[in-house]
Amino acid sequence: MTAPVRRFVQPVYLLYICAGLCLAFISLYPTFFLFYGSIRSAPLGVAGHLTASNYVQVYSDPETYKLVVNTLIFAAGASGLSVIFALALAWITVRTNAPFRGLLELTAVIPNIMPSLLVAISWVLLLNPTNGIVNQLCLSLFGLAPFNIYGIPGLIFVESLVLSPLAYLIIAAALRGMDPSLEESAKTSGSNELGVALRITFPLIRPAVLAAATLNFVRAAESFDTPAIIALPARIELFTTKMFREAIGSFPTNHNLAATYGVGLVALVFVFVYLYRRFTAEVERFATVTGKGFRPHQIDLRGWKYFASLTALSILVLMVILPFLTLVLVSLMPFYQTLSRAALKALTLRHYVNLFQDDRIYSAFRNSLFLAIMGATVCVLFAAVISYLTVKTKVIGRGLLEALAFIPWAFPGTALAIGILWAYINFPIPIYATLWILMVAYITRYLPYGLRAVSSVIVQIHKDLEEASATCGAGLSTTLRRILFPLMRPGLVAGWIILATFFIREFSCSIFLYSPGAEPLGPLIYFYYEEGSFGAMAGVGVMTMLVSVLLVAATRGLTKGRAIA
Repeated sequence: MTAPVRRFVQPVYLLYICAGLCLAFISLYPTFFLFYGSIRSAPLGVAGHLTASNYVQVYSDPETYKLVVNTLIFAAGASGLSVIFALALAWITVRTNAPFRGLLELTAVIPNIMPSLLVAISWVLLLNPTNGIVNQLCLSLFGLAPFNIYGIPGLIFVESLVLSPLAYLIIAAALRGMDPSLEESAKTSGSNELGVALRITFPLIRPAVLAAATLNFVRAAESFDTPAIIALPARIELFTTKMFREAIGSFPTNHNLAATYGVGLVALVFVFVYLYRRFTAEVERFATVTGKGFRPHQIDLRGWKYFASLTALSILVLMVILPFLTLVLVSLMPFYQTLSRAALKALTLRHYVNLFQDDRIYSAFRNSLFLAIMGATVCVLFAAVISYLTVKTKVIGRGLLEALAFIPWAFPGTALAIGILWAYINFPIPIYATLWILMVAYITRYLPYGLRAVSSVIVQIHKDLEEASATCGAGLSTTLRRILFPLMRPGLVAGWIILATFFIREFSCSIFLYSPGAEPLGPLIYFYYEEGSFGAMAGVGVMTMLVSVLLVAATRGLTKGRAIA
């Protein structure tokens, strides 16, 4: 090893140690305290002793097993329905000649801007059995209100709409990557389009479908946004709602039981995370992409192509358009009322004017923007360092960094929040009840998403560039600043956008960790809804989506066409 290269390698080990310690701290510290809280006899900040009584109390209660069944039914139903929506949408937009396919593919992007909390609220405003807009219209036209969103079917339906975009991305990628030669061979042998789809196409994408279904099962099981709006009022107990009731929604609160339920949810989720990893590992057995160039086979639907586009558009309407229009309509009503001609004539901008006069709303926007901009920046830079160490170096134990980074990915947001709550209440640095504890929670939970975005770019950078930099006498910091980070810019920008939109709409961690002086938008929207201030809630929701759009547009505009230097 030459002297310049040796000078370059030595700081890598120092960087590895620092990054490893930071990563181990943010991942393992709250994990430990979640388990520690579940075996404590006393609440937060009070002296106590170790005990198993919390587990005895939870798992000797018959209601716990009903809670487990409800969670499994909810997660399985939402996952299965989301895959059906995604499969239909992906097949139409990727493999057919249906018109307007490019426009329909926006379903993969738009839901990232609309918080799932607002999707759930919109559907409650539409299908509430007493005053839902759709039910009121049906009542005036047909004399009956047929829909009731407050039940397991309604819960599954709304969550499936929230989960469909992720399943779409996974399945659409599998359909685009298929070599059409197998399908063409089947057609040459006399199979029709339906036979080819059933015998060739769908079996080949089966691992992707199973991976999407398993991943969405995990996301549904850990979800709190939709259950907070539908399950809590309907008295449907899930793991996440039970944790909320024990930690916040009851008096007296019991953080020990909340942690115990959190451990149970983590155990359930880890089983399906393991299955997800197994299914994604099996994708290689179904590989059909070779070194030959090809374009996916496109099916001519002939007279059915407009029906296919209408089907895909209907899914888009359910996922995005109808919830968004509902929020806009409610934000323009002076007060929430039955939809009628008189109500339409009374539409006003009063709630939007109040947005700029209410100190609580201003504070929430300021807090969320700070968390989105600063938190996403710190998170994506940390992800870049970890990605560099795991992909571009040969440091012993580098795989441990990636494993530590992905521990929070398998942790439900509610369980992670309980762990962070226990971990930082007596922390030497006083971040409890401040914005900083929210930033720590956001970075911990969403670091894996930034890591994926950055790693997909850094893996394409050849090691010759680093070796040339070291030979010219540049140190590690200079190489990172002048060569690697500029070349990683597309991944950094993509990761930043993903993280910023996540941070600005985050709810499941925020509701457990916020304080009155550090309230972000998620809890504010929820409490406005709970108070019945639907107009203010809808106005804040619409503005939140517009701010997300502006963040994405500004970031893309600042980086578009800029030379790499």
